[in-house]
Amino acid sequence: MEIILDARNISKSFPGVLAVDNISLKLCKGEILALIGENGAGKSTLINVLGGVQKPDRAQIILNGQSVTFSSSDQAIRAGISVVFQELSLVDGLSIAENIFANRQPIGMLNKINWRQLYQQTQEFLEKFNLELNPRTLVKNLTMGQKQILEILKATSTSPKVLILDEPTSALTEREIKCLFENIRMLRKQGMSFIYITHKLSEVFQIADRVMVMRDGKKSGNERVNNVSENDLISMMVGRKIKNLYGIRGSAFSETETVLRVVGLNRKNVFEDVNLELRKGEILGFAGLIGAGRTEVGRAIVGVDPKDSGHIYLDGKEVHINNSKDAIIHKIAYLTEDRKKDGLFEGMALSNNIIAPSIENYTSVIGFLDRKRINRYVESSVLEFGITTTSIMKKVLYLSGGNQQKVLVAMWMSIQPRVIIFDDPTRGVDVGSKADIYQILKDSASRGVGIIMISSELPELIGVCDRILAFHHGRIMGEVLHKDFSEERIMALVAGIVNAERSQSTSSAR
Repeated sequence: MEIILDARNISKSFPGVLAVDNISLKLCKGEILALIGENGAGKSTLINVLGGVQKPDRAQIILNGQSVTFSSSDQAIRAGISVVFQELSLVDGLSIAENIFANRQPIGMLNKINWRQLYQQTQEFLEKFNLELNPRTLVKNLTMGQKQILEILKATSTSPKVLILDEPTSALTEREIKCLFENIRMLRKQGMSFIYITHKLSEVFQIADRVMVMRDGKKSGNERVNNVSENDLISMMVGRKIKNLYGIRGSAFSETETVLRVVGLNRKNVFEDVNLELRKGEILGFAGLIGAGRTEVGRAIVGVDPKDSGHIYLDGKEVHINNSKDAIIHKIAYLTEDRKKDGLFEGMALSNNIIAPSIENYTSVIGFLDRKRINRYVESSVLEFGITTTSIMKKVLYLSGGNQQKVLVAMWMSIQPRVIIFDDPTRGVDVGSKADIYQILKDSASRGVGIIMISSELPELIGVCDRILAFHHGRIMGEVLHKDFSEERIMALVAGIVNAERSQSTSSAR
């Protein structure tokens, strides 16, 4: 096959860190190469070099038979390499058309933008990808999934020879992922080549021809997808065998002791008549498509978002939770799905993050912090939760995604919660950190903590939870017990195709 990209001996270092160590890769025309590895393995640095964002210490890049060097991403795009990063670059105040063809709008008389031609050009482009969107729609009015798709379309509009996608499905629904994969396959048939970065190993087998694995800045594997299993990839990524990705459960949860009960929770146009029970030591899953109301229910329980009506009972007694401080007082923790925006103080030290919700426990009568006690506690938490860091004073900003998530977990464990609501606890996290987080969940449940786990990944819910509630358009469509777990059954419920054998009212009336 024709080799479109031949990258040789790429090395890139930062102060004290050799991020990419003598990596070489080849990419054929019309090939999809999956690039996987744990957070901190060097994937981002590698694609930054290939995309012209960072200058390598050493490299030879041959694109379409020509040796190239890049000093900027614009140079890489003009040469034929485009990168779609996790952090979106769209401008909310501009239209779809203006975003897709930014700085490339058709120009008419008097050197002004030909708006009619721009909108027509955009409409044809959207139709090519089977997207029913109005070119005039402002980006701020799109869903997160639509914005992600638009970011990818923007990159393909330059007709790149190589398109690099970094975690492209992290904000997409199942339907949007299917649409994305169909379009990737269409572009592959037209000769476009892809480097596809993902933490979701199932996607490797769905979309890729070949997979390259990185660990500690080096290449630890390079195989045809049909020659490897998921366990093979995990071993290459983490350098060890993970016998049980979803963790090992200790003692069983209580069948009779209810720690949290929610009755008649309502919020107009968001969720309706939500009733549920969470037992002591149980891991209860919330399944549903994006926009189904799962996250909003979790946030309403802890008082982050408002509710119009409803009652919350903790250990059989009604509690009134109007804000996050009330939730902390009642020892109910909520771990947000967006740790960067809502969860962590990225510019602050790891130690300050971990004790943030429980800071009053480390304050003297006259208001001074007891730094010795704080440091002792934080150091023990770093060991307990397997956080990799050179110092407890290191800013969270400089930790890998997996370690940031573990800091978020340690932060909320500091209040010694009775109930924990985990919202997408492994989003954007590598497989090794996923295994650690799943085990933390199961260990917490074994100690009697009631856990609600919100996730868009059905294999994760099935692997971790004792029971699953399926949400559809703000309502609980049904309950699925552990013995009845199957992706087909749960998907039918979250899609609103069937009703569960046990309705919400019967499942909550026990």
